[in-house]
Amino acid sequence: MSQDIIAAVQQSQLKTDLPEVTVGDNVDVHVRIIEGAKERVQVFSGVVLKMQNGGLDQTITVRRIVANEGVERTFPLHSPRVAKIDVVRRGDTRRAKLYYLRDRVGKKRRLRDQRRGLEALATRETARQESAKQAQASAPAEAE
Repeated sequence: MSQDIIAAVQQSQLKTDLPEVTVGDNVDVHVRIIEGAKERVQVFSGVVLKMQNGGLDQTITVRRIVANEGVERTFPLHSPRVAKIDVVRRGDTRRAKLYYLRDRVGKKRRLRDQRRGLEALATRETARQESAKQAQASAPAEAE
């Protein structure tokens, strides 16, 4: 009984307008900041290092470099403080947590773009294999 009530309350507080965010994506997180009586929106741009939990407790940790220093912030996705999340670029990763990016500097820190990611490499490899098979099939026919 009480579990049903808790689930209903949590379901009503979930945001429905969130984009599909995965680990490795470059995102812009628009955060509402209250300074005195004023409220403004600040954008935090970076790479999603990890995603945790699910439902109302779901959080993402975003890392960016500011003045040659790494800064990580953890955002609750369904918080009213998070105004909006924009996915700038989709990254292609094999890991669920990208802690290894903390040790990388410069261009090594960049992730492969999902459009040109592992699936694209596999597609190119199969295309090469197909063309090699066709070349082998046509080579004996030309020899005769």
